[in-house]
Amino acid sequence: MARVAIIGAGISGLATAHYLGRQAEVLVFEKESAPGGTMRSQREQGFVMERGPNGFLTNKPHALALAAELGCAGRLLPASDFARKRFVFSGGTLHRLPESPVQFLRSRLLSVRGRLRVMAEPFAAPPPSQDESVAGFARRRLGREAMEMLIEPMAAGVFAGDPDQLSLASCFPRIHELEARYGGLIRAMLTLRRERRKAGRREGMSAGPGGTLTSFDTGVEALVEVLAGRCGGNLRLGCAVESVSRSAGKYRLAVRSAEGLAECEADAVVLAAPAFAAGGMLRGLDAGLAEELERIPYAPIAVAALGYEAAALGRPLDGFGFLVPRLEGRRILGALWDSSVFAGRAPEGKALLRVMVGGARQPQLARLGDKELVALVKEDLRACMGISAEPVLTRVFSYEKGIPQYLVGHGRLLESITARLRALPGLYLNSNAYRGVSLNDCVRESKATAASAAGDAQGRAGHRFSEAT
Repeated sequence: MARVAIIGAGISGLATAHYLGRQAEVLVFEKESAPGGTMRSQREQGFVMERGPNGFLTNKPHALALAAELGCAGRLLPASDFARKRFVFSGGTLHRLPESPVQFLRSRLLSVRGRLRVMAEPFAAPPPSQDESVAGFARRRLGREAMEMLIEPMAAGVFAGDPDQLSLASCFPRIHELEARYGGLIRAMLTLRRERRKAGRREGMSAGPGGTLTSFDTGVEALVEVLAGRCGGNLRLGCAVESVSRSAGKYRLAVRSAEGLAECEADAVVLAAPAFAAGGMLRGLDAGLAEELERIPYAPIAVAALGYEAAALGRPLDGFGFLVPRLEGRRILGALWDSSVFAGRAPEGKALLRVMVGGARQPQLARLGDKELVALVKEDLRACMGISAEPVLTRVFSYEKGIPQYLVGHGRLLESITARLRALPGLYLNSNAYRGVSLNDCVRESKATAASAAGDAQGRAGHRFSEAT
């Protein structure tokens, strides 16, 4: 049976291993002592704090299907109705994002002129022929004010990125597709609504991206635990792959562990690691490919989790949370009201918030020490929410290279990377650095990668795992 080596035991690596199943002998190497990457749930004093993503949306089927295949669909935890209510901080107050045309017309988040400009979206100029930035698209179709108050904070919330640098087609392909297919967003919305009504579907509108936000009963790490359990002894923790080489049609991995340096031979390799890490491993195999992978930048991000006595907050956490536009001059990107979104995230009588800091907007803030970062978070929460109480628990999770940035030209870069991979049959790249950062995207790409790797590795034989000299 052919051997497939997977480098990285985050969600992409583990899902790829699952989908490969028994089609090949699978070995998963992870340099850390625990699997999951940023998809980890920390439990402390009755709080459940997500180190990274807090769930997935059901507007795509991939994560739901994976949970069903794994037999853990019964542990799925849909978000409460509060998740529909999302806010933007502006002018010293929290404005609820409108969920209907009437609410939009009444909202004071945008000026009258700004609202009229959005309503003129059907008459916007056509898209340029070249790759367009998220900000360029928003200004062209919705106007400057909507870009600053709605689109910029959304880009910061999803990618921690700068909308003037991010590619619309790569970051938000659905929006790009809607304009290309229907000629505009309002036309697309009206057409899709008519189609849903004809099909007998009566979904309500939401200020969010659609679908129901969903997690697991004990946090997103539950999915990681099930996937890692399926790997059994084929999951090698504390094993860092230093390089990947190729000889006589086989790939050879130099693996560093507590026992020293060893070599693993494989018929196919899946690099389920960040792009910069993949580049480092491939430098000796293809320096040009390594250079292109290292061109994908990452934004630093810090997540501060703060637990409070609920009665001391001064206001109910009756929503998903809020985002802060750049022009407000605050230091936080926004906050998620986790204990209101998902049951069981805080003990009875307490509340849990997670606050995002840094990103492309102010990367230096993500590098602050925990004490200094928590101090600025508390100051901004006081300004945005009026919270003066001291938290009963604080934890900070910092990532120097946190979220990959799909900059303008990302699609062309992927084409070049794909062309180089054709000269290296059996080598695959699969992480959130390429075609989507969400959990659904990672699962979708992992299933496709597993299908390709299994087919490519069939018919190859011979492997060994021996001490290097």
